[in-house]
Amino acid sequence: MAKLSSASRQKLPSSSFALPGKGSGKSGKGSGSYPIPDRSHAQNALARVAQHGTPAEKATVRAKVKARFGMGKKK
Repeated sequence: MAKLSSASRQKLPSSSFALPGKGSGKSGKGSGSYPIPDRSHAQNALARVAQHGTPAEKATVRAKVKARFGMGKKK
């Protein structure tokens, strides 16, 4: 997985996160949760949300990853 530094993460657009920020942080917007700037981060986001996310978060992350990379839980 590519290294994502704090500075790089803050520069990412909101579309690079599976869950948007909640309005805090620099410039009045949070960076968000589960960064998905590339496929390896998207795979990691799916694994992390499966472990720690609520059902609503799981559905949102899966949908965003599938829309962006065509990946997700197979049925």
